[in-house]
Amino acid sequence: MAGAEKLTTTVSTTGHVILPGAIRRRREWKAGTLLTVEDTPEGVLLKPAPAFAETRPEDVFGILARRGKPKKLEEMDSSVLAEARPRHDRD
Repeated sequence: MAGAEKLTTTVSTTGHVILPGAIRRRREWKAGTLLTVEDTPEGVLLKPAPAFAETRPEDVFGILARRGKPKKLEEMDSSVLAEARPRHDRD
């Protein structure tokens, strides 16, 4: 679909709007896709809703409590590699 192509749709008496199939296919919006609706000066903006609620570091800080002394970066890297090698070798 060309970017300059203008498509039209109609608002039903119940407020439903059908998005043209070309747009749904290009955006990969299947039936049941949850969208956010934002009123902007240029018009209405539809975007896929985020999978998770927005959080801030202070909202989740300390949620995964750990006992013991902190690990060094080198220790974390070697642990990740030790776990990744067997998984990679299986493929």
